[in-house]
Amino acid sequence: MKTILITGCSSGIGLESAKALKERGYHVFATARKLEDVAALNNLGLESYQLDVTNPKSCRSALDDILTKTNGKLFAIFNNAGYMQAGAIEDLSIDVIRAQIETNFFGAVSMTQLVLPIMRKQGFGRIIQNSSILGIMTIPFYGAYNASKHALEGFSLTLRQELRDTNIKVSLINPGPIYTNLRENAYQIYQDTLKNKSQSVYLKVYKAMEESYFKNRGHSSLTDTPKIVVKSLIHALENKHPRAHYYVGKPAKTMAVLKHLLPESIFEWVIKKIK
Repeated sequence: MKTILITGCSSGIGLESAKALKERGYHVFATARKLEDVAALNNLGLESYQLDVTNPKSCRSALDDILTKTNGKLFAIFNNAGYMQAGAIEDLSIDVIRAQIETNFFGAVSMTQLVLPIMRKQGFGRIIQNSSILGIMTIPFYGAYNASKHALEGFSLTLRQELRDTNIKVSLINPGPIYTNLRENAYQIYQDTLKNKSQSVYLKVYKAMEESYFKNRGHSSLTDTPKIVVKSLIHALENKHPRAHYYVGKPAKTMAVLKHLLPESIFEWVIKKIK
């Protein structure tokens, strides 16, 4: 039975992945930051542990507990934990930006470095990062999130190169719009971290964001369910030659092609038109 550790399983992509892989026969270790979420996962029949990717002791403790159940082996890790920080770069404090990078980037780095010696010893493994289409492009007013995903891209592609001659495979999943709690959570974080936005030069932009992005929660024909991400995850886990990138959903695939083909100035014009 293949074993996999998944971070950020309280809802959305993490939860859907944990349930689907368990049904597929994997031994899934579904982790979450909050104890109440761990309890909810256990009640769903998933084997769950508390794991806060920003806390090294929590990461080490959870992994040690998992390894006692697997005879010290781990086939795969899916670094899914993360959140979205909205706001113009000049309106975000350095602490707010640092917190975004700490979770979305350093959390994945920390977990990856912890599992690498295990995979080296056993001679195989899969490391899969849940990035975003915003890992290869940017949109305004999400600079901290863009930066965290771009950093994850650079780290993961470098690691893939360094592990080229091993049987440890590294892949990035780059979803477009997905029905999850990401926007709902992002709105609450945005309200908490931009308390002085009424004085910002971007006040009109923020009001428009609240109406167009946060309140509709992504309900459109271009938004997919987390199940579409699971399809790419399974390919990355089970294919002999997993891809470096999995662009998930039509919007992500389209933007990846346009980013590759168009001059930067024209691509920025496209972004402005579709925002």
